[in-house]
Amino acid sequence: MSMTRSDTILPAPEALAFASAIDLLEALRRGDVTSRALLELYLGRIERHNPALNAVIFLEAEAARARADAADAARARGESWGPLHGLPMTVKESHHIAGWPTTWGDPATADFRPEATGVVVQRLLDAGAIVFGKTNVPIHLLDWQSYNAIHGTTHNPWRRGVTPGGSSGGSAVALAAGFTAAELGSDAGGSVRMPAHFCGVFGHRPSIHVVPQAGNDRPGSTIGNEVSTSGPMARSAGDLDLLLGILAGPAGPDAIAWRLELPEPRARKLTDFRVAVLYGSSIAEVDEAYASRLRALVERLRAEGVNVNDNARPDFDDAEHHHVLLQVLRGAASARPPQAAVDAALARLKTTAADDHSYVAESDRALTQSHRAWLGIQERRAAIQRAWASFFESYDVLLAPATTGAAFPLDEDRPREARTLTINGRQADYNDQLFWAGIATLAGLPASVAPIGETADGLPVGVQIVGPYLEDRTPIAFAAALEALYGFRRPPGLD
Repeated sequence: MSMTRSDTILPAPEALAFASAIDLLEALRRGDVTSRALLELYLGRIERHNPALNAVIFLEAEAARARADAADAARARGESWGPLHGLPMTVKESHHIAGWPTTWGDPATADFRPEATGVVVQRLLDAGAIVFGKTNVPIHLLDWQSYNAIHGTTHNPWRRGVTPGGSSGGSAVALAAGFTAAELGSDAGGSVRMPAHFCGVFGHRPSIHVVPQAGNDRPGSTIGNEVSTSGPMARSAGDLDLLLGILAGPAGPDAIAWRLELPEPRARKLTDFRVAVLYGSSIAEVDEAYASRLRALVERLRAEGVNVNDNARPDFDDAEHHHVLLQVLRGAASARPPQAAVDAALARLKTTAADDHSYVAESDRALTQSHRAWLGIQERRAAIQRAWASFFESYDVLLAPATTGAAFPLDEDRPREARTLTINGRQADYNDQLFWAGIATLAGLPASVAPIGETADGLPVGVQIVGPYLEDRTPIAFAAALEALYGFRRPPGLD
């Protein structure tokens, strides 16, 4: 993991560390900076700041240097490798790269190194990117914190001791700290959106099945699921659009016949969007410190001439939605559970009340449900998808909380099911956060997160922008329009 740099490389200006990928690519094309110099800038920042943040947990610096030199030489000859020619970037640890550790934070697979590179990482490489490292995750990607027994704890660059989010927590920190030009995360229960929200960067969860999942799976797994998808993370909304265009499209057997053509956004100017907003829910109360920033956003939008409806919402019951979500999400996460876990769940359910909809009770039901019950859940899920489709006939985007509050203090001592968060002075179930992630996840909808400033306590927050199925460019375009009002801000104290 040596990062000693050559003295013959002219240094890149430090401010470039926080530039957007689009601006960096333009600087590379103009010759204002070389790929090698940009790579050295990131490696230098990682060397200085990563020990305190622990975002980047694996580096291939020498191979990256060789590829950066080759990119610079190719450019000098007038050659182009593609839209990301010579752009240094990191990716979430869960994505397979041939010969690189892919542990998912699990000591049982600490030595796993895949033989092949996954589809989406290969697409980045084929577009000319220089992938030089991997970023931290929670074990099995199942937390909104990013810590594990192999690589330790990742801290939020805005404040040590609070979560950066998860499971793409290392990805968001690497962006916010100026360690990388762009990032590749993944999202089932908010794993792109929550870290983007907690760290003040941009993230996009694509419509389900738009981005291939092969090569972003647990070691030994052979099946995908209906909830998880890889997605881009960046310091600007324009970068999300650029990266999505590279990542999206069928692969493997699907590519024999299927083609993908994502439509243009429904609007680009703020005042041309038909906007609805959802401030809260009885299922998952939103902390006032965050809710006030969402209300301030809507006030600013109205001052800019945007027509925002704060009464419209899709036609489904929140409690029904949350029950179906947990059955789908927890069922997908438990495709091959150990028999002991199934037996324990069955034993607990013998004494679980029918009206107990706690996270543990719903997880037990999901783990042990019959095929008939699963089919029934899928019918209810389809009804919710139809409700969303009807809603988006009248609106272009729905603005909503990304989760229940700003970044919370790290809590690694209690198991997930025993954790609580302080919301408006009261203790709330840690897993209530799934509700806000689930409004896009359950129906397979695209959702972007864009920064909207900081709380009075100085922590960044974002807004979730949900769009119509397969119209990913619409929420991204709204995020881009918002960027002119807010945008990325570097965390204080990072030179």
